[in-house]
Parts: sequence; structure tokens; C-alpha cells
Amino acid sequence: MLQLYAVPQFPEGVISQLDGSPPHYCNTVREFLDTTFPQRWIGRGVVMVWPPRSQDITPLDLYLWGYVKQHVHSERMNDINHLKQRITDVIHSVTPDVLTRVCEELDYLLDVCRATNGSHIELR
Repeated sequence: MLQLYAVPQFPEGVISQLDGSPPHYCNTVREFLDTTFPQRWIGRGVVMVWPPRSQDITPLDLYLWGYVKQHVHSERMNDINHLKQRITDVIHSVTPDVLTRVCEELDYLLDVCRATNGSHIELR
């Protein structure tokens, strides 16, 4: 899915960031990322330096992926085309007001990070 659906939609020069889950660390995925995003992907054991235990503080990590996952999987998928259509529909259902609230929450989290001098924090 990454190779056939996601990557063709990425803008030129994008940097890919993965979490540390085992499927993202298998050899075939790392080889694909090395070829597709040379020196431009972030994950375990890659050349790009990423601070250990850093929070993924982006509006997408903070909100959007969880929202999409929750709503996409609220109904049973029939096939890959149904899944793609559900993802598209859910993304289009996100309103500007929702994104504004997400950005406000991000501002709050950044304030907390600054106040704690970047130490580990528990998200509410």
C-alpha cells in the first residue's frame, strides 16, 4: 500500500517518518525506504539523526491518524478499493474548525514541552 498508493501522492522531497513498530523495521520496508527516500526517512537504525524518545508532536500524529483510523474502521472493509474510498471520505470529512482545534492543542503541548525543558511528559 505504501509503494502503490501513498508514495505516488507525496510531494517531491518529502521526508518520511515512521514509528518503531516491527513492520516498519523489516528489511524489505527499509530497503524500499532507502531507495525511495534516500537519506530522507526517519526510523530505527537509519542515517538521519532523530532525538531519542522525542515526542511526535505534529498535528497529524497528535490527531489526524487516530481520527482516520477510528472512522475508517467503523465499518467492515470489503476490499482494498473500499478501504481507499473510506480513507478518502474520512479525510474529506475533517473540517477547518477541527484542524484549528488540533493546532490549538499542539500549541498547548509545545508550551508544556518548553516549560518542562523537553523532558518526558504524559499527554492527557
